Amino acid sequence: MNRNIAVVFGGISNENEISVITGTMAANVLKNGGDCVIPLYISQQGEFFTGAGLADINNFKNGNFSSFPRAIVAKGGIYVLSKRGKPKKFVRVDVALNCCHGGLGEGGGICGLFALNCIPLASAGMFESAAFMDKYYTKLVLGTLGVNIAPYVYMRELTDFRQAETLGYPVIVKPAKLGSSIGIECAENESELEAAVMSAFFYDDGVIAEQFLKDRREINCAAYFSDGRVITSECEEAFTSGDILSYDDKYAGGGKRVMPADIPEQTAKEIRGVTELVYTKLNMRGIVRFDYILSGGKVYLSEVNTVPGSLSYYLLSNGFKDFYPVLQAVIVQALEDYRRCAEKKILNTGILNNLPSNGCKRGGK
Repeated sequence: MNRNIAVVFGGISNENEISVITGTMAANVLKNGGDCVIPLYISQQGEFFTGAGLADINNFKNGNFSSFPRAIVAKGGIYVLSKRGKPKKFVRVDVALNCCHGGLGEGGGICGLFALNCIPLASAGMFESAAFMDKYYTKLVLGTLGVNIAPYVYMRELTDFRQAETLGYPVIVKPAKLGSSIGIECAENESELEAAVMSAFFYDDGVIAEQFLKDRREINCAAYFSDGRVITSECEEAFTSGDILSYDDKYAGGGKRVMPADIPEQTAKEIRGVTELVYTKLNMRGIVRFDYILSGGKVYLSEVNTVPGSLSYYLLSNGFKDFYPVLQAVIVQALEDYRRCAEKKILNTGILNNLPSNGCKRGGK
């Protein structure tokens, strides 16, 4: 029996369009490999749409996706809805792949939705998804694991911006829960710092200010779990067109990438070792990308992306065709993990049967 694989992408996020690129890529890789793929797109308004045509990226231009049927996730699959919003057809889903970037899609919401509906997810779990979506929680988790991180200040109010001056200038300002380098700025003085923090609060309710590490080099490494071991990629170096890796560098051709990175073998070994350590300690699953900064001969772990752009196919394979076995590996692992979890006992104490009939009433006698 062929597996029905739901590829979930989009979401209520500033990164919705980038997620469309990742989701349609993954859907087509799986489809070309012979799998039965169910594209499931979430609009920026939170509506779910489905249909085979949503694997075609051209159907997202000018909002054409809205002509496809709406859907809802239910136990064991999805319901395709009629134009009146009533369940029309049930489609079984054997396993799902999360390709949502940012927001609740990447931050644990998709994990919870599919877990509650008894559908295995070939992606990171709820805890690490939520923790690593927030740069402040990321710092806390990595610090607990003894991983080297850049000095930082966390702010919840614009008036806190002067706290970041303790880091010294220049300082990097980031919205805490955004990705794809959206809202990130480098401040050289007090006025630039205040403006950067104000801009970051426009996108988010929490802001991270981080010490600018001099002579920085951006190094990335991806990992996934399969057949009892963590598999790490070669390291790549991402070059910027300015002081920091920008949105244009990542998606509009402003920067370039070199793989393998031209770094000492011992440094590459250290990066892959930290990647495996964090992945293992948190019992992670799915494809995860770890973003590092090299500065002053030290390795700093900057961010952990539980749903990396295009699922880091360029780090884990030589192209889309070679990426299919990687996706298959995380899907098989998800099914095995789900099978093991399903064997665990769910306790029913029977306590409700022993309550008196008026035991939960409130008010007078």
